[in-house]
Amino acid sequence: MTTAKRFTKISDKKSFDLKHRETINFNIEKYDRAVDNGLKQYKDHDLARSRAAYIKTQTIAHLDEFLLEFEENFERNGGKVLWAENSKSALKTILKIFQEHAAQSVVKSKSMTTEEIGLNEFLEKKKIETIETDLGEYIVQLAGQKPYHIVTPAMHMSKKDVADLFIDKLHIAPTDDAQVLTLTARKILRGKYVNADIGITGGNFLIADVGGVAVTENEGNARMSTTFPKVHIAIVGIEKVIPKLDQLDLFWSLLSTSGTGQRITVYNSVFMGPKKAEEADGPEKMYVILLDNGRTNLLAEVDKRQALNCIRCGACLNTCPVYKNIGGHTYDTTYSGPIGSVITPHLMGLKNYKHLSYASSLCGACTAVCPVKIDIHNLLLLNRKQSIEEKQSTWLERRGFKFWKKAMLHRKRMNRFSGKLKTRVIKLFFGNTWGKRRKNIKIAPKSFNELWKERMEK
Repeated sequence: MTTAKRFTKISDKKSFDLKHRETINFNIEKYDRAVDNGLKQYKDHDLARSRAAYIKTQTIAHLDEFLLEFEENFERNGGKVLWAENSKSALKTILKIFQEHAAQSVVKSKSMTTEEIGLNEFLEKKKIETIETDLGEYIVQLAGQKPYHIVTPAMHMSKKDVADLFIDKLHIAPTDDAQVLTLTARKILRGKYVNADIGITGGNFLIADVGGVAVTENEGNARMSTTFPKVHIAIVGIEKVIPKLDQLDLFWSLLSTSGTGQRITVYNSVFMGPKKAEEADGPEKMYVILLDNGRTNLLAEVDKRQALNCIRCGACLNTCPVYKNIGGHTYDTTYSGPIGSVITPHLMGLKNYKHLSYASSLCGACTAVCPVKIDIHNLLLLNRKQSIEEKQSTWLERRGFKFWKKAMLHRKRMNRFSGKLKTRVIKLFFGNTWGKRRKNIKIAPKSFNELWKERMEK
């Protein structure tokens, strides 16, 4: 089954899963209320968005310069920068680090780039114990699932779902107390932090002028994952760079407000290399792996490269009517929702993922909420245009539209066919899609053009 057919099949099923929809709507409604409250901190939120968009756009236009500046400053601080062209290269580099340090266990804070390269599965095959320490990530790892959402990976699970999971996997006594569930996870994870050989994080921003990796979180697990292990590996997409440290006040607040509705997240750290001689804690070695994995393909598309401005807040997912109905797992990609539909075809190939750019109502809600003003719905249209220009559509689809174009440009040809014949043609082409859950379209016996002529002749 192709990725497009699988997507259509699962979408159809999820759209009518009432329990799933109830859970998602409940969680997104809480998010909406939090964001409405968080926006009150801004005197002019739109101006903040414009400033952030300008900085990111200028940075992406000079990405090579800022990445080299980051590398120079980070290595001056004692860290090591490694470049990864793709997933295979990144995994090979990570394995080499593990082998150099004879590492057998790792604690991970939340990172979408590690999901992108399939790090957990890779390490598990190498018999390396890999533990997610973000509570939501820990839950989906226990469930044998992938993250459902960029920010809240277990959004699709209710409290009862989590309780049932913990009872089954961790063998705790039956409970519906959220605090008991949280404390259970905390107790298990505390031991993992102390004994882990390596800690792995992502990075919300790379800061060029100081050579820093900025990580923002609410649970403190990233700090724990980088304090106890002797080695810290940060895996970060090359697009995450910003020029200056003093720009973090703008980006951190925009990210937290759009991501969770907070004025600022609870824990905000900037890692600038391994610990110094006078410092009491922190890793003895720190590596930053700069991941391309198709990002330069998107960078080369001048009319679409603004998608690299994304700061992964998840706001576009939460407002998208399609995402709210089909959910995150249906996309079957690391990055779901509107922004995922824009970037995935460029990261993973247009041929297999062009269908995501059609999974949109083009209502523009995603563009309206984006904190860095990415023109998401128009980028979806550009992806569609590219797929047509590269003839990624099926032969039957191309022939169908060619026939439709000829008919629409010549009214006499259109009038040659009766309403019954037109109805049959539409049923043939759309009976299994439009007609699956609706009455099939029925064309009137005479067109408006024909009726108008008859009226004028009287």
